[in-house]
Amino acid sequence: MKPKVTTGVCVKNNASTIREAIESIIHQDFPHELMEVIFVDDGSDDGTLSVIEGYASKMDMRVKVFHHEWKGLGASRNVVVENAGGDFIVWVDGDMVLPRDHVRKQVEFMEHNSQVGIAKARRGIILREKIVAALENIPFSVYDSKDGSLDSNLPGTGGSIYRVETIRQVGGFDNHIRSVGEDSDAAYRVKAAGWLLRYTKAVFYERGRQTWRELWKQYFSHGYGLYDLYRKNKNIFSPYKMVPMASFVAGALYIPDAYRLTRRKLTFLLPLHFAFKMTAWCLGFAKGKSDFS
Repeated sequence: MKPKVTTGVCVKNNASTIREAIESIIHQDFPHELMEVIFVDDGSDDGTLSVIEGYASKMDMRVKVFHHEWKGLGASRNVVVENAGGDFIVWVDGDMVLPRDHVRKQVEFMEHNSQVGIAKARRGIILREKIVAALENIPFSVYDSKDGSLDSNLPGTGGSIYRVETIRQVGGFDNHIRSVGEDSDAAYRVKAAGWLLRYTKAVFYERGRQTWRELWKQYFSHGYGLYDLYRKNKNIFSPYKMVPMASFVAGALYIPDAYRLTRRKLTFLLPLHFAFKMTAWCLGFAKGKSDFS
């Protein structure tokens, strides 16, 4: 029987979180005979591949496991696109957790909305997170809680479902984007090809960075990698919106909705949180410009 949906899991060094992600896939209430899972390990050196292989033989759905030396996210996601047997790809990151109804809701939405190329689930709030992870997670949850069509924003892959026909039509992901931004680039091309981008009622959860050091490293890396994307297509995002002062203001604007949603006083730290991580982003972006120019 042909699978209806492919779950694509592209990971590198997620040994500490991948078990929870896999368990949440295993417990999906979508018919397992209509599911397949494609794991792509992008050169992990921390035991991630061993964890995946340990689960693969026990899963009651089709499983394919690929492993290669580090090639980057663009190339890894293309392994999923090229080998997907389903009509749709549900993307799951190595630090994500899915509610039981996630895949079912995503697939049902796509089946009833034939003009939608990419649909994004809404990020839920994980209770009792440490302060850094909570501050990182809350703004995304606030943003996703608002109604919208995603016409003014480009969805990432985590928590998204792609129509396989669509991503293949636009040539897949860019193999040259090795760090971050491969999803924004693909979504930009999907939208330009005339497909709609929409939210669904599905929810997902993501484990945020636990320390300020980890958060700094993450956003420095994002800034560095996104310079290459900006050099390719300056229409995808504006670096001027990322400067610390603008980010401080953006964080302040999130406070009312964030507090209403969570009733947590730590939401008043959002301006500082935004400015901190965007300082790291800007320094990474400047380093990328220096290295790539």
